[in-house]
Amino acid sequence: MTDEEPTENISGGASGGGSVATFDPDSAGTRAEAVVDRLGELYWTKTYGGRDAFECLVRTILSQNTSDTASQPAHDALLDRYGDSEARSEHDLVAALAAADRAELAETIRSAGLYTQKSERIVALAGEIGAEFGGATGFDEFVKDADPDAVRERLLEMNGVGPKTADCVLLFAGGRGGVFPVDTHVHRIARRLGIAPADADHETVREHIERAVPAEKCGFGHTAMIQFGREYCTARSPACLDDPEACPLTDRCDQVGVAPADGEVVDPGDTV
Repeated sequence: MTDEEPTENISGGASGGGSVATFDPDSAGTRAEAVVDRLGELYWTKTYGGRDAFECLVRTILSQNTSDTASQPAHDALLDRYGDSEARSEHDLVAALAAADRAELAETIRSAGLYTQKSERIVALAGEIGAEFGGATGFDEFVKDADPDAVRERLLEMNGVGPKTADCVLLFAGGRGGVFPVDTHVHRIARRLGIAPADADHETVREHIERAVPAEKCGFGHTAMIQFGREYCTARSPACLDDPEACPLTDRCDQVGVAPADGEVVDPGDTV
């Protein structure tokens, strides 16, 4: 098993930090854990943490409502313009973005989509974090060292930071165990597999998975499930439609909302 992580994954590619995790697929205590173990065999088993918290927050905001293909260039352009700027050398990225011209920042991150809204959000967050934590270093220490429930609660109080964004910061920057961010892929797959209720919202899916999956497996389970959703269990054309044996999780899946015999796929919530 390699420690390399696919660069297209939202966790940040080769610079995502973390280390290889070990597990025994034969010892899974729940069905959800068995699913995560199987995904670990398919992709990678890596624990996370170590990324700069504010940069991780910005990166996740840029990824909202768009793909990695669109948001990664925006992230790179933002760091090229503000991460290496004179303001950065004197202060830090928080200070540079708090002082950024919003129109200029919006143009810089245009490829991420919703760039006007995201630029306003990033400038406001930078100002808030600078005022409360003194800059990137203070915010990073808070995310990594404070009680994780308190960190999550504070992040969710920030404008534009939802549960998935807060959980990504806790996982990829804070390195917190037991955090399983739920994006559209995870939300769809967990309900389709039957490891969460078919009509569960994102938070309910998160609660079910985090209860059923050991803390040390949540990080790689999240990233591997995203990869699985892209390669096999897509929203409209899951692999099992063409061939039940084409899916590596066919023996673990309830196929909620999927009818291979009819070639029909609906959201699991529509089956309730």
